[in-house]
Amino acid sequence: MLSKLTSLGRKTIKSNPKRIQEVNKEVEAYGAKVILQYATLGPYDFVSIVEAPDNKSIAKVSVELGSRGTILLTTLPALPLSEFVATVKKK
Repeated sequence: MLSKLTSLGRKTIKSNPKRIQEVNKEVEAYGAKVILQYATLGPYDFVSIVEAPDNKSIAKVSVELGSRGTILLTTLPALPLSEFVATVKKK
């Protein structure tokens, strides 16, 4: 998941940096789990590796977090490389 803070989100993080970890706990309440998270420089502020049981679950996370007006999210559903290879493997 790629995240970009809005101006409201930047103000929130500046005044309460621990809010990031609080949001990660909220992600778990929606049925997903943050595995790794990086603060980045460039067009996105954070790159998060998030596991969810299915795309519906991560859609819920995206809508819930995005509706607050503090962050813009881009999700990239991914398969482990071994699953991808098995899927496209010729029989």
